[in-house]
Amino acid sequence: MTDRRNLIRGAVAGAGLVLASAGRSLAQFSSPPHAVRPVRLQKPCVVSTWDFGVAANLAAWEVLSKGGRALDAVEAGARVPEADLSNHSVGRAGYPDRDGHVTLDASIMDETGGCGAVAGLEHIAHPISVARRVMERTPHVLLVGDGALQFAIEQGFAPEELLTPESRAAWEEWRKSSKYQPRANSEVGDYGAQKGDRRDRPGSANNHDTIGILAMDANGDLSGACTTSGMAWKLRGRVGDSPIIGAGLYVDNAVGAATSTGVGEEVIRNVGSFLVVELMRQGRSPQAACEEAVARIVRRKPQARDLQVGFLALSKSGETGAFAIQSGFNYALCDAASQKQLLGANSVYQA
Repeated sequence: MTDRRNLIRGAVAGAGLVLASAGRSLAQFSSPPHAVRPVRLQKPCVVSTWDFGVAANLAAWEVLSKGGRALDAVEAGARVPEADLSNHSVGRAGYPDRDGHVTLDASIMDETGGCGAVAGLEHIAHPISVARRVMERTPHVLLVGDGALQFAIEQGFAPEELLTPESRAAWEEWRKSSKYQPRANSEVGDYGAQKGDRRDRPGSANNHDTIGILAMDANGDLSGACTTSGMAWKLRGRVGDSPIIGAGLYVDNAVGAATSTGVGEEVIRNVGSFLVVELMRQGRSPQAACEEAVARIVRRKPQARDLQVGFLALSKSGETGAFAIQSGFNYALCDAASQKQLLGANSVYQA
């Protein structure tokens, strides 16, 4: 227990470090020259992105602690933020696109390589559960738009109005300027993230976006889930990385699992979560793999320094890793020893 606490203390102490040295150009950027002490969890365990991942992990833990399957755990965990009416970046209270439509994206993947996803899904509060039905009851991986909605209704999901009064008010306020400028650590645009607003404070409940959740059950099997309402005020039809297998989520039961958060376009361009797992397959630790995935984004697109992308990984041995372009990304960890750990990830740049 003492060693474990020291590992966690070391990870917390290193959170938020500036890892690009002064005067170093982005073109010269490579994997950060440092070593983060890893946190190793005991199976069963679950990790997830952002502070609301704590509540998601607790729901997943209810499954895992009773000997349940990792797949059931990640679905149960993802449903928690999807149902949270105070969460405007995931699920039924998500902010709409610029035309006032709330569209949801989600993906899920199990230990066998089975996967399912939905994108641009309207009127269904729990896209993660629809994604699982796609995986288990169709020969397909991804259903989108009206087809995804038709499938969900056929599967017994009840349609409902997802645009809440609070989200509608935010959208109507945004329409006064119609300015679109995503902010780091939030998929909310300019409205709702003004200086001094609660949403603009690091660590606040609204300072986040996508939730990705990775679990390993008592059998050592891995599964993952990822769900989001996407960028607020996006163009109608925009889809980010969350429902794209290999971008927002990837699981290889022989190696580990990874998920992402932040500006999905940059993750898609680099097939980020697959890259993290593939680097782990080649022998890198989860931490080193997340660092290299972020490094590739920054090297290829120097202007990415103004954006946020973060990766979270869990290895087959229970070792974790997380890294982001900018500070402010945090993640939750849970196993039998502790169910409410919340750590800050190291980053390339400090706000």
